[in-house]
Amino acid sequence: MIDSITRPFRAKAVDDIYINISHFLDHFIMLIFAKAAYDAGRHFGFTYDEIIVYGAIGFVLFGGMAPVAAQLADRFSRSLLMVIFHFGIGIGAIMAGLSQSIYHLAAAIGVIGIFAAIYHPVGIPMLVKSNKFIGYRLGVNGVFGNMGVAAAPLITGLLLTVGDWRLCFILPGVFCLFYGMAFARALKPDQDGPAKARASAADSFAPNWKRALAAMALSTASGGFIFGAMTFVVPRYFEISMTNISTSVAITGLLASLVYAVASFSQIAIGWLIDRYSPKNILFIMAVGQVLFIYLAAQFNDLALFVAMLLAMSFVFGQIPITDAILSRYVPDAWRGRVFSVKFLLNLTIGASVLPACGLILQAGFSMTTLFTIMSAVAVLIVLAAVILPQQQSDQRLDHAPAE
Repeated sequence: MIDSITRPFRAKAVDDIYINISHFLDHFIMLIFAKAAYDAGRHFGFTYDEIIVYGAIGFVLFGGMAPVAAQLADRFSRSLLMVIFHFGIGIGAIMAGLSQSIYHLAAAIGVIGIFAAIYHPVGIPMLVKSNKFIGYRLGVNGVFGNMGVAAAPLITGLLLTVGDWRLCFILPGVFCLFYGMAFARALKPDQDGPAKARASAADSFAPNWKRALAAMALSTASGGFIFGAMTFVVPRYFEISMTNISTSVAITGLLASLVYAVASFSQIAIGWLIDRYSPKNILFIMAVGQVLFIYLAAQFNDLALFVAMLLAMSFVFGQIPITDAILSRYVPDAWRGRVFSVKFLLNLTIGASVLPACGLILQAGFSMTTLFTIMSAVAVLIVLAAVILPQQQSDQRLDHAPAE
């Protein structure tokens, strides 16, 4: 029965643009709650500091279910899991909009997290199965993902001005259902066929892969905390630190979206660079930039804050394609789903700790400035990861070999 259902999705591929749009939706849906939390909190009788903790389950499952998604993709097919992804996040978002209690809302956000977990360990390996211009294509894909991050506060803020937090979930949820149908129709036969199984990791991975993966684990853990905090708290930080510019949630949401949107294009430039130069050196520069500009963002208000945050987010977003490109150079296609799933499990689970950590810090009487100072200190670990990462010669790179 299951085989008959999944057979039409075996060995299917889709153009990059569809995978990129899916990346947009993945991050957009996950971050609706970040902007809608305050309005939802007032509806259910919670403060912002109290209600954000209820969103943690979604982020925990966003990371925790990634290995399960990778295993299911290996068992059935990546294309099938990607179709399920769109319908799952769409239904979860609609459920959130129809919630009748804070527990219903938390459960719905958990459903969103479960299905949103599919994208990174399944969609990214679909994208990099072709070894052509991996850095650049990952950069473009990253821009779409971060455009989702940018669009979340903007669109949610606009919807809040014409409706309430329920509309912020229901309308995007319906869109995801329709796009899921379009994605399924766009699938086509994969000329490369399914990935071939490997005898052992030692025979398949590039030299020094253990050291490289250790460096990436440190970079991923640190970056996951920073990315999770920056994408969740910046809209609220703008609301309370840009009062001389505007007190409108729509305007501060627009400014946060502008920061995310402009900063996301750093990924294309970084992707282009890592196809040509050492990722080790580029990662080091991006890490140092995060230490410096995240700290500066904690020192300013109003326009100066906007400029510092724009630079900080450029370095935060610019790191994203570096990690994925490095993994593609050390890990063969047959293993990428599993390795990427562990990477995103680590990244997103640590990112999920941001919500309860932020709630506890704010409830203890500390300001958001303290959060950004902490993030600046965490970025030092990414500098250490760049130091640990080995240099790799072109003839050792798996992305110079034919696709598996």
